[in-house]
Amino acid sequence: MNFTRLCAIILEVMPRRGLLIKVWTRRLLLGLALFFSLISLLYLLECTPRPDNDSLLLGIPGKQYGKEYYQALLQEQEEHYLTRAASLKRQITQLKKELQEMSEKLKNVQERKSPSQNVGGALSSKENLPNDLLEFLHSQIDKAEVSMGARVPSEYAVVPFESFTLNKVYQLEMGLTRHPEEKVVRKDRRDDFAEAIEAGLEVLNNPEEEEANVDNDDDDEEDNRMQKHTYTENDFVEGYYRTERDKGTLYELFYKKEFVDEFQHVTLFRPFGPLMKVKSEVIDISHQIINIIVPLSGRTEAFAQFMQNFRDVCIQQDRHVYLTVVYFGQEGLEEVRRILEVTASETHFHNYTLVSLADEFSRGRGLDMGARTWDKGEVLMFFCDVDIYISPEFLNSCRINTEPGKKVFYPVVFSLYNPAIVYASMDGTPTIEQQLVHKKDSGFWRDFGFGMTCQYRSDFLTIGGFDLDVKGWGGEDVHLYRRYLHSDLIVVRTPVSSLFHLWHEKHCADELTPEQYRMCIQSKAMNEASQAHLGMLVFREEIEAHLRKQAYRTDSDIPD
Repeated sequence: MNFTRLCAIILEVMPRRGLLIKVWTRRLLLGLALFFSLISLLYLLECTPRPDNDSLLLGIPGKQYGKEYYQALLQEQEEHYLTRAASLKRQITQLKKELQEMSEKLKNVQERKSPSQNVGGALSSKENLPNDLLEFLHSQIDKAEVSMGARVPSEYAVVPFESFTLNKVYQLEMGLTRHPEEKVVRKDRRDDFAEAIEAGLEVLNNPEEEEANVDNDDDDEEDNRMQKHTYTENDFVEGYYRTERDKGTLYELFYKKEFVDEFQHVTLFRPFGPLMKVKSEVIDISHQIINIIVPLSGRTEAFAQFMQNFRDVCIQQDRHVYLTVVYFGQEGLEEVRRILEVTASETHFHNYTLVSLADEFSRGRGLDMGARTWDKGEVLMFFCDVDIYISPEFLNSCRINTEPGKKVFYPVVFSLYNPAIVYASMDGTPTIEQQLVHKKDSGFWRDFGFGMTCQYRSDFLTIGGFDLDVKGWGGEDVHLYRRYLHSDLIVVRTPVSSLFHLWHEKHCADELTPEQYRMCIQSKAMNEASQAHLGMLVFREEIEAHLRKQAYRTDSDIPD
């Protein structure tokens, strides 16, 4: 009975309990949902970015705002931008200050560097400049063929110098618009030259203290001599520069006081940064004799003209020269001897030698013989041709750009065109001296010729001299030039305003090899006239026909 009643009670309670569990479950889920909603709302309130001030200008939609409200907002916005601009200005000023400090450190490193290292008087402090930057700058100098020559595979890989003075620059790359001699028009180029010349003057007028306290007597005398003179830009004679795109720009600067037989030579380098002093030296030219060697066969009239120039410049103005003439054949030999004797008699100049060879003319053999005939020890030689006109400044350029065991000089001469074409519109042909101008229609830089060169006899013999297997015209100079390019000597290749090649009619002999004949014809064509003048010759018939038509129309318009 009791069991039956217990079962009934259980059956009555179970539905009520299940309903109660369901109710509590729903309430729990609803509470969790409300809790997470509250958390999400708090997150949005705290983490959502504040609206930009610009959006506040409009205020709350539907609410009316007065003029003062908008003026206050605009003033607040303006103050915000002014504060931001002031902050940016302070950052820019700080960056400029840091950049200036770095430039000063880089500028002082060379001044504190030991002079015995020869490189490094950067016009930078070694203590303050980062070591990796200093090492990079000096590695650029080492790569730039400053202290020793860099071996070059061929003449086409050479980066030549361009020369400049205070007012002019002489350039090889002309194109259709540039000229062989130009005033420095571009401001950046003018500033570069002015900065280099001024840096060179600073080196000369403010020698380092270490150099003033040397113990050697000779060095003391040299320092006293340097201190005695104050150099100005008027003492700047000439400079050479060249830029290698992966290294920087090298400047060779030369200064000279009037009536002093010595040049001050300053070498500077700009490794895509501030100018750095490489070296400064004195070049004494008072006792430097130049042995001018001229190979010759026939052409006695040209030789007489050459000797007149030699007399005016080399004998009367310089006098520290020697002349060696190597003559091939017998025809014209006596006339050459007579010209030399007359010159010696009239000027009391007896420093010459006439070497006679019965062989067929070979320029390389003639120059080689002239070099080996000299028996007075070391001497500076200038390999010359009979058609070369020498200006007084060139002899010193020859002296200051060569150094035994170190440097050879290959000037690029200015070759004059045929005066009969250049001055055809004039009544007469000007004198040779009047023709010596660097104009596009009067001549060109003979950058394909390597025959004129200054070098010491010891270097010539060490390098092996000329290839004597080359016969006749052309080729021997290129072989010698390539030998120097393959050596450790520095080859100075630059246009020289004081050296001219006079025009003469050129004959290309049938005995030449095909390569020599091609070179001879090419040289002959380039020597005649400029492109403009040659074009006038080519279209001469067309021009004359046009002039005849114009004259006919003019006559037809005249009334009877």
